[in-house]
Amino acid sequence: METVVEGRAFYQGDLIECCIGIEGGKIVSIKKVLKGEKHYNYSSKLILPAAIDAHVHFRDPGLTHKEDFQTGTIAAAFGGVSCVFDMPNTLPPAISSETIKEKLDSVTKKAWIDFGLFGGCVSSFKPESIANMVIGYKLFMSSTTGVLLVPDDQSLTKIMTSVSKTGKVIGVHAEDERMIRKLPEKNLLDHDRNRPIEAEISAIEKLVSNFSENRVHICHISSTRSLKSIRGTKFTTEVTPHHLLLDNTCELGAFGKVNPPLRNRNERELLFEAFIRGKFDIIASDHAPHTIEEKEDDFDIAPCGMPGVETTVPLMLNLVRRDLIDLKTFTKCACERPAEIFGLLKGKIEVGFDGDLIVVDHKKIERIKAENLHSKCGWTAFENYEAIFPRALFVRGMLVMEDRSIVGERIGRNVVVKGEKS
Repeated sequence: METVVEGRAFYQGDLIECCIGIEGGKIVSIKKVLKGEKHYNYSSKLILPAAIDAHVHFRDPGLTHKEDFQTGTIAAAFGGVSCVFDMPNTLPPAISSETIKEKLDSVTKKAWIDFGLFGGCVSSFKPESIANMVIGYKLFMSSTTGVLLVPDDQSLTKIMTSVSKTGKVIGVHAEDERMIRKLPEKNLLDHDRNRPIEAEISAIEKLVSNFSENRVHICHISSTRSLKSIRGTKFTTEVTPHHLLLDNTCELGAFGKVNPPLRNRNERELLFEAFIRGKFDIIASDHAPHTIEEKEDDFDIAPCGMPGVETTVPLMLNLVRRDLIDLKTFTKCACERPAEIFGLLKGKIEVGFDGDLIVVDHKKIERIKAENLHSKCGWTAFENYEAIFPRALFVRGMLVMEDRSIVGERIGRNVVVKGEKS
């Protein structure tokens, strides 16, 4: 056996003492006793599947003063994430075979963990031309960071119809542009009023009415009222830690400015209750970093978005410790469902799956500090929040992070190879 990882593994819904044998990057055996060329004994710690963050903006290429693929994947590794899906609103945007190839050529050599790229949807593009290069497609129904707004219903119908023919998932930023107000903003309450929940619901209802059979993934849902609109469809759903844990009364100023906005406390509590009851398919960070200087600008001018790829799993693990969610809910939303939705053999400790694992000391509780994080932006909305950071990360059986240090070599690869997901 090439590699054996020993500890208390979360296997088929239970914690069991076992050895996980990995060869060629895949889990090949799960037994009480195994011998390996490399044997990692974590007998006093938990072994969980590593997370898949299906929604990150690593700003590479073109906006690398905020983040790049090296700093982003390193931050992900420290956060217990073995695979990320990067969004297309970069400079230039990833919308054609040429721009996606250029992006792949640039970012692959920087990646410490596995990744997939979303292709951006614009009125003039042909999705089949990039289908063998992307993990899925991203459609923006409202203006936000970047220039990928789909401006009208005719373009929306054309895009949705053509993407459906590829068989791939289309992730949607669902806010109705027509309902977004452009009034001056001084705080998070103003931002919420300008981009109300009704704009999110309206966009989702339009998708449900016209494309209920499509493989649609609704990103960063901010209200349980939006969830109700999706019932009975094939749509999959995503929620972020900031919409679960923060509301529009928090004292973050423009550092809490995101799209869709943080909602009021009651909406947040209802969203959290839906999450712990298993009503969401996945949790994703929507890691969207900007520099401190950019966020310190006037509220109206400051860009929308916050970092999160390094803190999502630690925050969730602390919720597990506090018995607010169970391990099954955590692993389903952070690991299993992202892999299932996008067709990857990751996210489970099972024979035949990638050997993507995290090691967790559930007794080691830390406070999140921006100075200890690894994103280039240098700040976090979760300063001083309790968290449990993974002690080690394996990607395809290879140790990438241990004891809060990066080890080994850059091994990240594109999970979409020649049109086949690996």
